[in-house]
Amino acid sequence: MGTGSSRHFDSSAHGSGEEKDDHGGGQLYVSLKMENYNLKGDLVPHVYGSVPLVGSWDTSKALPLERESTSMWELSFVVPPNHETLDFKFLLKPKDNNVPCIEEEGINRQFMGGTLQGVARLAVFNLTPDEILEYRVNIKTNRVSPFDLAASWRAYQENLEPSTVRGIPDVSINSLPEGVENQNGSSASLDLDLEQYLVPAPVTSVVYAANLTETPRSLKRGGTGVFSNAESSTKDSGVSVDRPATIKEMEVAIPDPPKLYHPPGMVESKSVGTISPSQRQESHRGIFVDRGVGSPRLVRSASAATLTTGTKRDPGAKMPAAAGAVAAAAIADQMLGPKEDMHLAIVLVGLPARGKTFTAAKLTRYLRWLGHNTKHFNVGKYRRLKHGTNQTADFFRGDNPEGMEARNEVAALAMDDMTAWMQEGGQVGIFDATNSTSERRNMLMKMAEGKCKIIFLETICNDRQIIERNIRLKIQQSPDYSEEPDFEAGYQDFKRRLDNYEKIYEPVNEGSYIKMIDMVSGHGGQIQVNNISGYLPGRIVFFLVNTHLTPRPILLTRHGESRDNVRARIGGDTVLSGNGELYAKKLTNFVEKRLKNERAASIWTSTLQRTILTANQIAGFPKIQWRALDEINAGVCDGMTYEEIKKNMPEEYESRKKDKLRYRYPRGESYLDVIQRLEPVIIELERQRAPVVVVSHQAVLRALYAYFADRPLQEIPLMEMPLHTIIEIQMGVTGVQEKRYKLMD
Repeated sequence: MGTGSSRHFDSSAHGSGEEKDDHGGGQLYVSLKMENYNLKGDLVPHVYGSVPLVGSWDTSKALPLERESTSMWELSFVVPPNHETLDFKFLLKPKDNNVPCIEEEGINRQFMGGTLQGVARLAVFNLTPDEILEYRVNIKTNRVSPFDLAASWRAYQENLEPSTVRGIPDVSINSLPEGVENQNGSSASLDLDLEQYLVPAPVTSVVYAANLTETPRSLKRGGTGVFSNAESSTKDSGVSVDRPATIKEMEVAIPDPPKLYHPPGMVESKSVGTISPSQRQESHRGIFVDRGVGSPRLVRSASAATLTTGTKRDPGAKMPAAAGAVAAAAIADQMLGPKEDMHLAIVLVGLPARGKTFTAAKLTRYLRWLGHNTKHFNVGKYRRLKHGTNQTADFFRGDNPEGMEARNEVAALAMDDMTAWMQEGGQVGIFDATNSTSERRNMLMKMAEGKCKIIFLETICNDRQIIERNIRLKIQQSPDYSEEPDFEAGYQDFKRRLDNYEKIYEPVNEGSYIKMIDMVSGHGGQIQVNNISGYLPGRIVFFLVNTHLTPRPILLTRHGESRDNVRARIGGDTVLSGNGELYAKKLTNFVEKRLKNERAASIWTSTLQRTILTANQIAGFPKIQWRALDEINAGVCDGMTYEEIKKNMPEEYESRKKDKLRYRYPRGESYLDVIQRLEPVIIELERQRAPVVVVSHQAVLRALYAYFADRPLQEIPLMEMPLHTIIEIQMGVTGVQEKRYKLMD
């Protein structure tokens, strides 16, 4: 602080013999720091001395040092630089009591004209005849002008104190000295029975993923279509009903087996780009990612013989609820792309038990979270509702014409539903089925012509252990076997079904496609892409490269209560309150017990000191600071209370109240902005195979939680994200499950 001279003394330096400066009426800013890990009970370092500022040798008026970090205590004050002598000593005593009071050993310390006299030394306290406690002392002075001093005081008053933890590296691993566990709250003082902290969480019971997909539209019309009334009464929890009852009846003509279909403009070339997690092979095509989706398409004008570019925006097209790159890509898509490219169909391809539905569900959740209007259509759900759940393996034989016709029929129904939804404003449809033959895939491309762009997503898995695990999960969870009491009978039937599919399976070689080969384990594998371009397809490929099925927990928690939380002020960068410091101790013990066998785990914090201090005592795990995890930027409202905003900025207050998702603070951020900057965090969380503890802020954690819980964007600003609570997200082959631990009220 200030521009004047500086003195810096510690236990290894001498303070005598310095030539005194003429301070010209400035003020001396004095910072006293004491460091020791082994604190005793409720004893707090104090300073008292010869002037009223520090108590006039009255121990009851001694000034307490404030905790700056785990082991550091600090006190700052201002004295006139020409004060003849300031004698002082350090004390140890309770903050609100004068007993016991232990004075440091040795002679008084003297501070004259900004210089510490004599030899700098440790502060030594005799607690008992056999126990001595030593503190390392650091004293720093700066001469400051009255203007600097006034600015500093104003900043302090507004709780915009400069961070006291900026010396901590962005990436660090700390091993605390022996004995720190005792002073930070050991198992003797803090109960470590994790189950006692469990509190009710939103219902996240394991549900078969296909049951959460889009409902066939005939059901929404009370059974007036091809399905029976009995089937239309089936409940479909978790699926939104957003289609009016005025859609035409589902009379679908199954096309004749087509010849190999090439959409307009499709290139005959079969050049393929291949991406491996360990290396990237540069092929002739690979992935081309531009700033929009598609490119200007030359079309022949109806009124002239000249060629024009079709850049007219579809007036009925809807923009995604998004910001930043997503919104820019959507505009480029609608302004420059071919009409059918404004709608994207991801058509799954693969044998049963290869993770297609799991991959489709994850991709749907990711695209929705980014703001794209996305729905998941599962053909198996259509089949069960149309033909029942008691179909044996014979229904899936390639030489069973009735079974083939029935399965093609429900596939066409699902495709019609998806394209009709797209015409109403839907952007991305995930079409989930085996689609295991070229005949089926060409049928779908013919139905999509002029309506949407199709990208095939083929999942290939050669790991017999993973396939066996998926088969067993299928028997346990799929409605196809819900009425089969004999697990072994169901298992053998599914194996026969799988054999029937394997006999007719034809790998994808047509159209635009992405092939995921042995990617589900997260240990290697590769992705092949063909004829893929555009912003959104590029983001999809990047997401798929980083996803896997390895089970691991992700712990989400807000920082401990800060001083701004106590004052109900938003933003800021204040330190923790007393409750916040206690939570930091409890969080340390919780993490060390919960992850005691997970040494590859890591701790992620924002760059704001309240999160860094909350995680600072957790030892033995890498700590990584992410600027992307910083709290939402409140702009000019930073440091204000909502009541102050309402009083002084009523228009801003009302604008925020009307639409909290899109509202952007003046010179600050909106929730949509936060989502955009969190995308790299989501990608990295998906890529991680070990547990991660995320210590962040309310708005940020709302956005992260919405991704894992697949909650609508509009709900994000309203989600409850309480202090001193840990949300454990368990990611694995069965989807996402949740537990909540409340460590403090």
